[in-house]
Order: sequence, then C-alpha cells, then structure tokens
Amino acid sequence: MPLDDTHPLNSLGFAKAPADTRVVVAMSGGVDSSVVAAMLAEEGYDVIGVTLQLYDHGAALAKKGACCAGIDIHDARRVAESMGFPHYVLDYENVFKDAVIDEFADSYLAGATPVPCIRCNERVKFKDLLETARDLEADCMATGHYIQRKMGDNGPELHAAADANRDQSYFLFSTTPDQLAYLRFPLGHLPSKDATRALAAKYNLSVAMKPDSQDICFVPNGDYASVIRKLRPEAADPGDIVDVDGTVLARHEGIIHYTIGQRRGLGIGGLADPLYVVKLDADKRQVIVGPKTMLATRRIPVREINWLGDAPMMSQKEWPVAVRVRSTRPPRDAILRPISDTEAEVELLTAEEGISPGQACVFYDPDSSRIFGGGWIHKG
Repeated sequence: MPLDDTHPLNSLGFAKAPADTRVVVAMSGGVDSSVVAAMLAEEGYDVIGVTLQLYDHGAALAKKGACCAGIDIHDARRVAESMGFPHYVLDYENVFKDAVIDEFADSYLAGATPVPCIRCNERVKFKDLLETARDLEADCMATGHYIQRKMGDNGPELHAAADANRDQSYFLFSTTPDQLAYLRFPLGHLPSKDATRALAAKYNLSVAMKPDSQDICFVPNGDYASVIRKLRPEAADPGDIVDVDGTVLARHEGIIHYTIGQRRGLGIGGLADPLYVVKLDADKRQVIVGPKTMLATRRIPVREINWLGDAPMMSQKEWPVAVRVRSTRPPRDAILRPISDTEAEVELLTAEEGISPGQACVFYDPDSSRIFGGGWIHKG
C-alpha cells in the first residue's frame, strides 16, 4: 500500500514502499546497469529490465559471422533471471540507424567529428525508451550512467559523478528538465568503478568481471572508416593534403581517416617542423595541415543548446562557466555569451587545441559539480 505523505521518501524519492514503486532499468548487458537492476531488485522495487537491440555488427561491417549485440542481451537476461525480475528486449535498430548512425556517417562525411553516444541518449534512450517506461506505468527509469541527480531549490539538478574518472556528464548534457525529473542514476555517488564491481560480486552477477566497452557500440575495434565506408562509400574518395596556402603536400584516401589535431599518419616527410590537421574541407576533399599554433582556439560557436540553469540563459549577457570541449579533457574556465535561447559564443580564458566541429561543449558551474547544459560546436 502507498505510504502517507509523512513517511520518509524511499531511495528513489517516492513517498511509498519500494514494492509499490515500479522502475524500468535500461540494461545494456554491462556491469553498471546490471548492478543498478540488481540493487533495486534487492531493495524490493518493482523492477522491469529493458534492453534495446540497437545495431548488428555483422550488418555494420558487411561481414558474415561478425559478433553482434546478442552477447550483451544474453548477459542482461541472465542477470534478470538471477534476481527474479522480468526482462524485455526491444528492437530499435531502425530508430537507431535513422537517429544516430546515419548522422554519424554524414557528420564524418562533412568533415566534423561526431559524438554518437550523446545523440543515442538524447534521441533513443531518453526519448523513445523513456516513453516506453511511461507506457509500462513506471514511476521512473534508472540507468547505469555515472552522473548525479540532486534536488535543488528549483527541482532536480544534474551534477557530475563523485568519481571524476568515471563521470559521464559530457555525454548527458542534452538531458532535458522533464527527462531529469523522471530519470534516476543510482551509481553516480559511488567513489570508484571498483565499488560497482564489489556490488556485482555481492549480488553474484555473472557480469561482475565483464570488461568495460571501450568503443562506440556499433564501431567494433574502433574501426570508424570501415563502418563509414559501408554506409557512405563516397567518404573514401581520395583527395589532397594541403598546407594553409593551398600547396599540395600529399594525397589521402578519404577525409574519414583524419581528425582535427591529428599529427601521425599524414604521410608527409622531410619537413623541418611537424604539421597537424587544422581543418577538413569536405567539399574540396582536402585535409588542411598547419603548425600546432593554428590549433589553439579561444572562441567557440555553440548551437542546439540545452540549458539547465535555474534562470533562463538569455537573462544574462554573460555567464561565468567552466566548459569541457572533449570528454577526455577537464573543464576550463570560460565566458558564455548567449545569442538566442539555443545559440551562444563561448570564450575560453585560455586557448584550447584541437577543438572540432561536431563535438559537444558542455557547461559547468565553476563553483560546484552542477551541469548547466551544453550544445554542439559548429564551424566558425
């Protein structure tokens, strides 16, 4: 029976018994989401596990017998069986291809460096799957992401994970306030991944020692070029490697093999100073190279902004923030200058190298762990 309003909230923030609280857990088959599901099941929640069939490595690479997502689905199902809660597999391959994979390929083709994991969270997991959870009459949806949801004076806030080495806030900046109200992240407060694996061992989960995935899920072994060539054969069209004055230095076998800031593998020898990829011109099929100094950038145009601050972004001409321009870099002090509700210019106090269109620029409160949202870096 539901508890009265004077009863303390349960661990998911509802004033009722865990048994009366239904939670859908997004299960990838990995240790993180498996621990979330097992932990909530042990606490007595009405858990429903859902795994999304998003891709097929064999189809992506056009290879017979290539490993597919079946192992992860099997692992998620085993966890559900061992903990005694229902588990469902939903076929989202067409949705995933339209919403994530096609844009990934087109972005590379246009000379950008995309981050498909962000689009997947935004367009599939926190959109379609979240709606499925509502259809199942769940009170909330929980995931294994390392990020924290904290209650503030104006409602739930998004905060970086306690373990900076595992923090996934860069990939979740586009979470909307409405989604944040419904989502839960039970692992965000843990001090380390070792603590997660200890919980997996405690629950005797078969995935307790399963290695972490290192690559984009539909790009096995990090071979971006093979996937993009299959989806967009023209991406492998050859072209010229030129310096900033337009002088041809070498030929390339497709701009998909290059990223901003790259130094190795350019095939340019005999030069006194090292050259780096400073720009990709998809229309001309040119890889432009220059000295390292040309990689330094202070002003970043940002679009498609999702703002999570308490006051509207346009309510101030300038916002002192810290920004992260790649998932592997720490936040840097900056000034955010809004242009519209979804556009802004970010000025870094210290120039950063290798900033690339297609990457995300995520905004943080410089004085706390809170995320103020973020947007996509566009060509200046």
